[in-house]
Amino acid sequence: MDALAGLLDGPRARGAFLMRAVMNAPWAVRVEDRAPLTLMCMTRGDAWVLPDDGDPVLLRPGDIAIARGPDAYTCADDPASPPRARIGPGGTCSTLRGEPLAEAMHLGVRTWGDSPDGAASVLIGTYQMAGEVSGRLLAALPPLVFLAADEWNCPLMPVLDEEISRDEPGQSVMLDRLLDLLLIAALRSWFSRPQAEAPAWYLAMADPVVGQALRLMQDDPAHSWTVASLAAKAGVSRAGLARRFTELVGEPPMAYLTGWRLALAADLLRESDATVGAVARQVGYSGSFALSAAFKRVRGISPQEHRSLP
Repeated sequence: MDALAGLLDGPRARGAFLMRAVMNAPWAVRVEDRAPLTLMCMTRGDAWVLPDDGDPVLLRPGDIAIARGPDAYTCADDPASPPRARIGPGGTCSTLRGEPLAEAMHLGVRTWGDSPDGAASVLIGTYQMAGEVSGRLLAALPPLVFLAADEWNCPLMPVLDEEISRDEPGQSVMLDRLLDLLLIAALRSWFSRPQAEAPAWYLAMADPVVGQALRLMQDDPAHSWTVASLAAKAGVSRAGLARRFTELVGEPPMAYLTGWRLALAADLLRESDATVGAVARQVGYSGSFALSAAFKRVRGISPQEHRSLP
């Protein structure tokens, strides 16, 4: 498994909130849905994305922004425009006083706004559940990722634009997969940029020794790896691997392995009905007790508590 595949193995939209927003100036929408990840693709006109803590970003046609939750932000035609609507959890829409707006601003299948031919049009795709996106991926992202149209070349945005307002059998599943592909394409472009703050383990994949150890652990987390066995596979001494790994990744090999196993377990617990014991064996623990002890020590809650989180 290469570094990018390991990072992106996880986006699995299931009934994602997808819509086209069409607006005429002045407009501003406060987004407080606490969603783990939202993509905004500008197809016509301009729009500002205004994080509560961060620099504003101007979207023009072909640009894409990816907002990492759960922090709130505002989308507007102008940074000075006051919000007139609020998006809450589950895609609910209301005035700032809580009055429902969904029907008043409904413009057709998955289309919302104040005018069918508004000056600004943006495609929005929201992963609504934390389990749909790997926690490792979320941890690797800044609060707001921005890619200008001339920084990436992806044919998927026009396809999503065409498909988002259709109402045909299987359409929601098709849109979910398009959203996954669009996210992966955007992040692949973003991580390739020199200024992207990729995680240390991602950068360390380029090292011939540490990269080998990382790939071994990622490809086979259930194996009973030790520093000695990893060092033997990488062709270096145990001490040499431990020192080099810690310098490049920022933590010792076994600490990284524990984090990788628990990240996989966390996703498996949310994505399947497998027992805790079955999940434990898939990620390298002897049984449910061993996984529960590690999970609680590192994450502060039990696997069952994690599985029941909203």
